[in-house]
Amino acid sequence: MEESEKRLIIIGTAHVSPKSVEDVKNIIKNEKPDAVAVELCPRRYKALVEGFREDIPVTELIRRGDTFLFLFQLLLSHFQKKVGEEYGIKPGAEMLAAVEKAREIGADVLLIDRDVGITFRRFWSSLGFFGKVRMLWYFLRSMFSGEDVDVDELLKQDILDALVKEFRKISPSAAKILIDERDEYMAANLLVAMQRYSKIVAVVGAGHRKGIERALKKFEKERPNLSALETVEKGRNWFKIIGAGFAIFILFVFIMLAVTVSTQVLITALAYWFLINGVLAALGAAIARGHPLSVLAAFLFAWLTSLNPLVAAGWVSGAVEAWIRKPRASDLGALMEANNLREMMENRFFRVLAVAALTNIGSMIGTIYGGYYITTRFGVDVAKIISEKLFTLFG
Repeated sequence: MEESEKRLIIIGTAHVSPKSVEDVKNIIKNEKPDAVAVELCPRRYKALVEGFREDIPVTELIRRGDTFLFLFQLLLSHFQKKVGEEYGIKPGAEMLAAVEKAREIGADVLLIDRDVGITFRRFWSSLGFFGKVRMLWYFLRSMFSGEDVDVDELLKQDILDALVKEFRKISPSAAKILIDERDEYMAANLLVAMQRYSKIVAVVGAGHRKGIERALKKFEKERPNLSALETVEKGRNWFKIIGAGFAIFILFVFIMLAVTVSTQVLITALAYWFLINGVLAALGAAIARGHPLSVLAAFLFAWLTSLNPLVAAGWVSGAVEAWIRKPRASDLGALMEANNLREMMENRFFRVLAVAALTNIGSMIGTIYGGYYITTRFGVDVAKIISEKLFTLFG
């Protein structure tokens, strides 16, 4: 087959438009391609067909620090559900229609989008420390403010793109990179597919069509590198770095107390550190409606985890909560159907995450306030001590 005989037809669709569903079916029927490419990855395809039913061990989720990735998926599911209720059509219905029509005419089905997990991980790793803080605030406001989703805006674009574009306000460069990357990723997959098929119909969101066409022209001059777009680079974890720095500072304060004051004063300072950290961490777990044993675990271990940046107080209370509540895969599925915060809090899977998250917030506040209280209450002038030691060493 000559290269000139090969054809690639790109259809730009609105993801929740009934008209798009019919247009996709008619074009595939009339063109009779060898393959139909859709803007889906295996994970998103499975979510569209079966609903979100991925079995995620909640303790592993907390331990790996992937809570935010899960929350992104939760927010995406919320958007999809809202759109479906408003317009009576399942988001991505035109993609499923393309798959069904392709099978009907005997064409191969190609899933050309990048895995949604990689997309979210790359997006998250591209954010700086303050970007992550703003992201946390935006997420909490979006989930719990009760504001309606702008469904009319979602009609114009891919649901995933809508989520990423909302985050442009937080990190414009990061969001831009991820949108462009997906365009290049799908274009690269289409180029590979064109080596095997003579005619391909590609069904993508309207917002991707121009980007894919630009990427195809770009790849006429340079070779695409799919592996580079699939790599998730681990950036600096500023939360851990700052936590480690603060832990070193607190340890230094206690060492200075040990060598400059009486044993009784040191014990009193340690008692205040234990109580301030423990009470505030336990308060966080209690606000999340954690089990009494989870609250107790937060109280008992917060003072110690605050001095060890490798272990978070929320890991302990979350693990205890998971051991008691024992979330199941069905709880994760039910969580995706929750309509408000009250329903979420009744869900065992969400309750474990909430206990872990609020315990960590309480422990963080306790660490900061506890450090301030001890240094001011017990008269430890850190700056003076350091200057004196430096003068002794180098003076």
